[in-house]
Amino acid sequence: MQAELPENRFLNRELSWLQFNQRVLDQAADESLPLLERAKFLAICSSNLDEFMMVRIGGLMLHQNSMARDPAGLTVAEQLQDVLAMCQIFVQRQYELLNQTLQRQLSAAGILRMDLNDCSDLQLEAAEARFRDEISAVLSPQALSNRPFPLLGGLGMYLCVRLRREDDPQQQADVDAVAESPWQFAVIPLGKSLPRMIPLPCEQGHAYILLEDLVSHFVDDFFPGREVIECVPFRVTRNADVALREDEAADLLSGMTEVLESRRVSRAVRLEYGSDASDAVVSLLSESLQTSNQNLFSIPGPIDLTHLFSLHSLEGFDALRDEAWPGQSTPGIDPGESIFETIAGGDILLVHPYERFDPVVRLIEEAADDEGVLAIKQILYRTSRNSPIVAALKRAAEQGKYVSVIVELKARFDEQRNIDWAREMEQAGVQVIYGIRGLKTHAKVCIIVRRESQGLMRYLHFGTGNYNEVTAKLYSDVSLLTCDGVLGADATAFFNAVTGASQPQQMQELAVAPTTLRKRILALINAETQRSLQGQRGEIIAKLNSLVDTEVIDALYRASQAGVKIRLNIRGTCCLKPGVKGLSESIEVVSIVDRFLEHARIIYFAHGGADQVFISSADWMPRNLDRRVELLVPVNDSACRNKLLDTLRVYHRDNQNAWRMSPDGRYVRATPGKNENPIRAQRLLYDRAIEAMKTDQQSSRTAFQTHRARRGDA
Repeated sequence: MQAELPENRFLNRELSWLQFNQRVLDQAADESLPLLERAKFLAICSSNLDEFMMVRIGGLMLHQNSMARDPAGLTVAEQLQDVLAMCQIFVQRQYELLNQTLQRQLSAAGILRMDLNDCSDLQLEAAEARFRDEISAVLSPQALSNRPFPLLGGLGMYLCVRLRREDDPQQQADVDAVAESPWQFAVIPLGKSLPRMIPLPCEQGHAYILLEDLVSHFVDDFFPGREVIECVPFRVTRNADVALREDEAADLLSGMTEVLESRRVSRAVRLEYGSDASDAVVSLLSESLQTSNQNLFSIPGPIDLTHLFSLHSLEGFDALRDEAWPGQSTPGIDPGESIFETIAGGDILLVHPYERFDPVVRLIEEAADDEGVLAIKQILYRTSRNSPIVAALKRAAEQGKYVSVIVELKARFDEQRNIDWAREMEQAGVQVIYGIRGLKTHAKVCIIVRRESQGLMRYLHFGTGNYNEVTAKLYSDVSLLTCDGVLGADATAFFNAVTGASQPQQMQELAVAPTTLRKRILALINAETQRSLQGQRGEIIAKLNSLVDTEVIDALYRASQAGVKIRLNIRGTCCLKPGVKGLSESIEVVSIVDRFLEHARIIYFAHGGADQVFISSADWMPRNLDRRVELLVPVNDSACRNKLLDTLRVYHRDNQNAWRMSPDGRYVRATPGKNENPIRAQRLLYDRAIEAMKTDQQSSRTAFQTHRARRGDA
């Protein structure tokens, strides 16, 4: 009989995520990394924190029951207090790293952020010319006297200007007597059309000034005859956890447009301002935006560090960046052969970005122009700005093929792009479906129906990532290309159930959220538990972005109590406590933070020696298992299965960029043991991809190949 599970067995979700962002910040502080890579990690930290404030803090602040407790036992109020306090500490660490280390090292390397007070005459002239010729004509100040406070967009950069009050001949009363402020204020929105970083001439390297610093230097020009007392940069973050009331939205497209508009006017959840701001400016802004003290962030440096992304692409500084790791071709995929023939010859598994995403794009592009293709069915959650996949789908529809696409309009922060793509595809003749009421469609699948001599064939792509060829170079994901008949029938039934808003049929191999995926995962975990209780070997390895779901965590705890060996690679949030005596002694949790974003979901169960391996679009979170349309896909081909299992095991050998989780939720960076070689998982996977391609090329050169007659040759 297994022991009872203790009440304090879960970690808080929000605090766990902040631990993840701290691991990203630690990469920015890692002196062994090239300088511009460190600057990029600092930008990623800033971007991550922006989204966290908008979504998670915004959601907590709007929670209807402030006394409701999370699985870790914290009330909403306690979570807000703890999380915002930790955010304040995190921001301090960010700017300590920037101000005390990175900025100085960037300057030494020739990348100079300038202060106009310290510029040369040539630089000052160039800055003034840029301001007067381009910037001053674009910007307009907005006085705040006797007017409602303006609507300020979330994450936009603004300047708050404090001016000495003008004498008013109509006002005879003494200012102090009527307790009126001696100051007047104005706001200057810096907008999005102007670049944040303005280059300045310099003899060597790259010099620049930030837009807010340039405008602040010449701010007097906007207020002729007035005395400017101070000019303070600030930024407001608004709640983005705005849900669509689908029961009230007659048209989802217009409903999502309303959601985007609602974000513009939603509640302020954070106010950032320059640390030299006076109490008068801080009071004005905080009162006008209705922000409490715990939501005020005094910033000792440039607000919004995402501008550091721009530094990473500067020309002439290659030595300050990582060496290039170009994606490799996949053995067995002949560029001179139809992709359909290649897939028909056997399943293909791609591990991105070590292997290129090109075969997936090529599959859809070939399908668009192939005379035998009758239909293309696909789910688009996120795509690139100039997506070749969307272009191929439009071309296929224009050529008369049946093209049906599910576009998820509720993909947070990509809503507008998806709305635009949906309209374009509809105009090209694509049948566009906007998902399912009340659920996000997050599964990644493409089905191509092709007429061949032996009848209709279904060619499939299942993935763990989005149909975005740009992020496929930056994210670690998995693609499976197959024409397996059972998976094809399941995928078609799944797709038709989504598009037809009908009850999904019983499927043979695929598991679907929110109907069967949770049950399948729990059943697989419980099967390992039962085998272990019977004296057999039980083992589970899972690679996920997040582990939050309490039912799944409890099943893992019970499996551990039964002796199942469990290795979890959780990139971000993990609410499970590993290594706790009597609860999770056989559970190990690692997190990899390296040059590529770990995004793949891969799951392995020993299954009594008959290894079972799956890829999935779903993390183990309540939202993925209960409120999204997701897929769990078995990998049946033995070569593909072994390739995935080898990939999973590599991550648990990493002793360079792996962080091992302690029972209290803290993370300790892994280091090589005595007589142990350094192992970096991402480097090893890339080297394997190179070696596999070399081996394939070598075998191709040594094999005898005959010339085939072309069609029509006698």
